[in-house]
Amino acid sequence: MNILDKIVIDKRKEVNLKKELIPIQVYEQRPYFQMKTRSLSEKLRASNTGIIAEFKRKSPSKSVINDTALVEDVAIGYETAGVCGMSILTDEVYFGGTMDDLMTAREHSDLPLLRKEFIIDEYQIIEAKAIGADAILLIAAILTKAEIKQFSELAKSLNLDVLLEVHNEEELHKSIMPSLDMLGVNNRNLKTFEVNLEISKQLSALIPDDFVKVSESGISSVEAIKELQPYGYKGFLIGENFMKTDYPGASATQFIKQLSK
Repeated sequence: MNILDKIVIDKRKEVNLKKELIPIQVYEQRPYFQMKTRSLSEKLRASNTGIIAEFKRKSPSKSVINDTALVEDVAIGYETAGVCGMSILTDEVYFGGTMDDLMTAREHSDLPLLRKEFIIDEYQIIEAKAIGADAILLIAAILTKAEIKQFSELAKSLNLDVLLEVHNEEELHKSIMPSLDMLGVNNRNLKTFEVNLEISKQLSALIPDDFVKVSESGISSVEAIKELQPYGYKGFLIGENFMKTDYPGASATQFIKQLSK
């Protein structure tokens, strides 16, 4: 069993327990549920840099990345830096994140916020809207084509942008549908954790221009982004590169300055 399988098994248990404790109606009454969302995909299309900066405390591959940074400081720092959006891990067991992190970022920032989560149930999409997310991540590796359609259409009905993540050609072919906004290519093999930017290059030609192309994982240099931009990528999700420093916002500022030269 690989780490992704293990995460999904634990996530199903977690979601089933939550469904018993908190009915969907409770989330639908929350103030953020009625709030107008900000479009991450539109922000990326209009940008020359396309940085989606992540807030992540730890990961299965790197263990602790940064367990002292405050999400409000990072959110303000990222917004000041001029990123297009902020990705926030809400998985607690494997990534040390919480839904409170996203709500805190929402209180302190006007950036489009992506809920980065292992979504395996419609319940989590309702939850995302209720905590102030503007976009959700769907992972093709853990979903059927029918689930991708069902979940993305629900998200669109709530005015949430959808970023669909793929790792290979097979996942890409089952995923292309009108209810997606962004197609993300994860350069990290979730089974081995190896990173290879060639995956983004190889899949770029197969992604229709209707979707914003996003490259994820292993992007730690300005050169990597400049290498991928000619392949049509408008979004670049950067996690550990900023978070492993003492001041993620300042790191993002320097990075974007270099990228804009």
